[in-house]
Amino acid sequence: MSRTLHTPEYRRLIEWLKTARIERGLTMRELAVNLGVPHSYIGKVEQCERKLDILEYVKYCEALGVETSKGILLLID
Repeated sequence: MSRTLHTPEYRRLIEWLKTARIERGLTMRELAVNLGVPHSYIGKVEQCERKLDILEYVKYCEALGVETSKGILLLID
């Protein structure tokens, strides 16, 4: 099993989150404030330098106002 951080599925999931952030007009700094994390955290996630665990993923989705299930479906397509 390859490391999930470098799989096409994970990159697709992160691109979906990044697109959702941009569509909502949020900067990385604004999203970071909403999540209570440093802005570098968002940058590392979006550059696939840091992996989100399941709880972080749920909070990320909540902060963006997107359905967690939609992102999960990207992983199995």
